Amino acid sequence: MARDDERHMARALELAALGRGRTSPNPMVGCVIVRDGAVLGEGWHARAGEPHAEVNAVRACPGGDIAGATVYVTLEPCAHEGKTPPCAPFLAALRPARVVAAMRDPNPLVAGRGLALLREAGVAVEEGLLEAEARRLNEIFVKFITTGLPFVVAKCAMTLDGKIATRTGHSRWVSGEAARRRTHELRDSLDAILVGSRTVMLDDPSLTTRLDDRPGRNPVRIILDAGEYLDGNREVFRKGGAPTWIATTSTAPYPFADTVLRMPGGPGGVDMRLLMQVLAERGVTSLLIEGGGATLASAFEAGIVDKVCFFIAPKIAGGRDAVTAVEGLGVETMDEALPLFGMEVSRIGDDLMVEAYTRPPAAPEGEV
Repeated sequence: MARDDERHMARALELAALGRGRTSPNPMVGCVIVRDGAVLGEGWHARAGEPHAEVNAVRACPGGDIAGATVYVTLEPCAHEGKTPPCAPFLAALRPARVVAAMRDPNPLVAGRGLALLREAGVAVEEGLLEAEARRLNEIFVKFITTGLPFVVAKCAMTLDGKIATRTGHSRWVSGEAARRRTHELRDSLDAILVGSRTVMLDDPSLTTRLDDRPGRNPVRIILDAGEYLDGNREVFRKGGAPTWIATTSTAPYPFADTVLRMPGGPGGVDMRLLMQVLAERGVTSLLIEGGGATLASAFEAGIVDKVCFFIAPKIAGGRDAVTAVEGLGVETMDEALPLFGMEVSRIGDDLMVEAYTRPPAAPEGEV
């Protein structure tokens, strides 16, 4: 049974991931319903405001009959009324024999209440199967719902000697086509993307999502400008598909922007910590910082980065004046360097992709 349980939960996690980039501010959730070894129905949460995974899975079952079945769900069924009815009482009324949840919902409005409601209704409840995988899948939701701040990914493409541009500022292209495609997948999965005004003026990126196999979701485009450096003759202002916001310490007008966020100053420009609060208030649950080096330095110095995703190309650029991945003043000793946790390295075309976290993983929730 344990092996079957893990197999069905792994499938539920696969289903949940189908909602990546589309469920914000909700979590990604998948559900598999099994009786007597046979899968009765599957479902996932496809988009915020639409039915939850459990409802979709029940609808896929013949006659909606799940009496005596086991329900595998990647996140504790909700017990509060939101845009859709709560799932815990919905399931309890259908009398499954057992509900297996990968993790407890960190939302304070739920936080074990859904599982407790099911137990009170006589349903056997188990929690914690593939919990680490479930928490990583919903790392954005966990961060936002527990802190009220966006989950921040710092991304860059650099040469093996740490350069993101040559001494002349030339940067197209540091990484290969496969790595650039992965970057567009990142954009597709996150709410907003942030760069500095120097990147906009030198590279003239559109900061949109372009995928070969499906329509992409364009993130909100945010540009840091602390020095009145921008002008409106740039792709981010000409190309539609997503709003473009400017976060600035300047009082200058920006008639070409959709929104101007007037911010107090911080080290190196805009106060990055306060900016994260402002973005969260505007519904941004996740943010991709694509640099350049000064912007990444400000983010790391402010302590707002949760995850790094660095692409390393098999190239040597050299040059003391070439732009490095993380600029700023930097630390004085290696003892002060920011440690990273859970590092994973994978091959993406000819490049390496290094992913890691700025904090150790949180301890699993206790049993309900």
